[in-house]
Amino acid sequence: MPLLPLLLASVNGARSAADGPAVPMSPADLAESALAAVAAGAGEVLVHPRTPCGRESLSPRVVGPVLAAMRGAGVRVPLSVPAGIGAEPDPAGRLERVRSWTVLPDRAVVRFGEPGAGELARALLARGISVDAVVPVGGPAGPEPMARFLAWPVREPGRVRLVVELAAADPALVAGLRGLPPVAVLVYGREAAAWPVLRLAARRGTGARTGVGDVLHLPDGRPARSSAELVAAARDLMARDAAAAGITAASR
Repeated sequence: MPLLPLLLASVNGARSAADGPAVPMSPADLAESALAAVAAGAGEVLVHPRTPCGRESLSPRVVGPVLAAMRGAGVRVPLSVPAGIGAEPDPAGRLERVRSWTVLPDRAVVRFGEPGAGELARALLARGISVDAVVPVGGPAGPEPMARFLAWPVREPGRVRLVVELAAADPALVAGLRGLPPVAVLVYGREAAAWPVLRLAARRGTGARTGVGDVLHLPDGRPARSSAELVAAARDLMARDAAAAGITAASR
């Protein structure tokens, strides 16, 4: 029996209603999407809280109701929110916002290509929120985000995860992650890179991410109707690729 790595569902991402009906917008729709994604096999959920007009926000009056709606609907897996420029451009403003949260997520996403990432990650950890340190690899951002992460002292490795955004499914890029700080690793790609990177993650036994926040099409090119449909397709691909790579419960 294949031992499948963690699969995180990104249920809306930076998308808007203009991206189609597969993208949930209201707290109730986000909760329904998260429940369906978990039922399809997701072990965690990433949600981008938005104001009623659709703007991303870190305000406690926006983040709190979204998290409360999801937990109240019965979403029992860890919930993550992003704490980045898309919701608050000013580094000091981001710190103020996360320190004012009254309903806390389980994890928060910190992009190490953005200014103030290290201080923001420390503030989140101080509040008891685990950190997903996102580092793009192989794309136009170059080596600087990874250098920033490596220079940041990881004092609580059990509460920090390195989330690598791969520009392409290049095994050499994954191999280059060896020898990094002793933290969990999850990889993902966007759009055309999404499915090849997910399959690479399955072959390497690494956690992965999918959902309409990252990709709007199924592996065969058909438009996805929901994040749950993407998660189900991802689990099928991961099971086949993990089995082909010999990643089984017996070999764990």
